[in-house]
Amino acid sequence: MSGLTPENLHKAETIVALYPERRSALIPLCHLAQAQEGYLTEECMEDVALLCGVSAAEVRGTASFYDMLHTEPVGRYVVAVCTNIACMLAGAYSVLTHAEEHLGIRVGQTTHDGLFTLEEAECLAGCDKAVCVQVNHRFFGPVDREGFDRLTGDLASGRLDDEVPHHGVLNRVERTHELEAHRESEGAER
Repeated sequence: MSGLTPENLHKAETIVALYPERRSALIPLCHLAQAQEGYLTEECMEDVALLCGVSAAEVRGTASFYDMLHTEPVGRYVVAVCTNIACMLAGAYSVLTHAEEHLGIRVGQTTHDGLFTLEEAECLAGCDKAVCVQVNHRFFGPVDREGFDRLTGDLASGRLDDEVPHHGVLNRVERTHELEAHRESEGAER
């Protein structure tokens, strides 16, 4: 396995240029690297460390702190079932138990085909849509046992490909406005 691709290395250098301190780009670069492989590989973490001027251990420490970042392989779809109070009262534990049975895995595991990783979430802030389920940081709800089966079926068949990208991709649209603004302000300073 290698580190950042040449294309992503160029994107990373562009991102670093947006910040007054290189280390401030650490989290955006972790997201960029995760979008490449679906998780942060050791090699990508080393590249991020070099780009940010920090140690690989600091990159790993940061990545292990945030639950949106993964340092081990996960499924194409990371499915999180909220079990906080509103969702719990709406049947979250029933949905979560059903999810384990339906997928044939326990919380924290990935299906053998690499399609789904199941997680239990403390709160997804979708209390008005309890039971709330998040797939690759996209929200669905309310979801019951049958709804969970439909959701995973739609994901597996590709019917939701336009709505839910593979794990690691947070934003499908690349932003350029900040970079243009940064260039304009540099020109004004000269």
